[in-house]
Amino acid sequence: MKAQIFRALQMRGTLPVLTASKILLASYILLAIAAPTIAPQNPYDPLQIYGWEASSPPGTVGSGGFSYLLGTDGLGRDIAGTILYGLRISLVVSLTSAAIAALIGLTAGVSAAYFGRWVDAIIMRLVDLQLSLPTILIALIAIVTLGPGVDRIILALIIAQWATYARIARSVALSEASKSYMDAARLLRMPTSRIIFRHLLPNSIAPAITLIPIEVGHAVALEATLSFLGLGVPIDKPSLGSAVANGFQYLLTGQYWISLFPGLALFGLIACINLVGEDIRRSLDPRNHSR
Repeated sequence: MKAQIFRALQMRGTLPVLTASKILLASYILLAIAAPTIAPQNPYDPLQIYGWEASSPPGTVGSGGFSYLLGTDGLGRDIAGTILYGLRISLVVSLTSAAIAALIGLTAGVSAAYFGRWVDAIIMRLVDLQLSLPTILIALIAIVTLGPGVDRIILALIIAQWATYARIARSVALSEASKSYMDAARLLRMPTSRIIFRHLLPNSIAPAITLIPIEVGHAVALEATLSFLGLGVPIDKPSLGSAVANGFQYLLTGQYWISLFPGLALFGLIACINLVGEDIRRSLDPRNHSR
């Protein structure tokens, strides 16, 4: 009884935080979609950049007649526009890489559980090898090998994330593969592809779905880290990580806004995704519904 009361009080305290996180995340998505419409300046269009307005503080009125609400960077690019356009790259890269990594990882994990033997040994040794290394190291090796570009950073993030899904999918699929409906499918001599994709995979997918929102947050952080190091998206593409890096050399000169505002936007995006993802995980966890 005391435990139930404690959980109820805990949930009551977290509800405002979750609600605010969902509203803020929805705002991030809407701002990213509407960036070309609401941004006063496309910070990556050379014809819209005024070099003499470089490092202008927040609130400066520019030559174009609009106000730089968050100031400009060392090249005269509008910080607010950089954040809005950078959100587009961060969300597209993270959502695409997480979805494809989940598909690959689920297929690999379920195949390892179903076929067993040497298939299971090969796939799981690859998973063990990858999970033994830091994710950022795998992403760095992949992006250095593949080269810069939005499509290549997506591929690098897929390589860095698929193993987590494979490990979870295999553990669930092992228990599903021993159930009576799987034995019936084998006795009916159904094609292996149909057994895997029509029966085993759909029944093993639930835990991975709860993992996707968390991995989206990790993908945003990885993309920002790679871009901060100069190994992510090209310099002519907007990115929150590269926006933070652009102001790093100006921190000691008092021009704090160049790195501060993109950094706050990046922190808020990752925090919102993680909080909403944790809420989704809890809502889909059957153990929480059985209490």
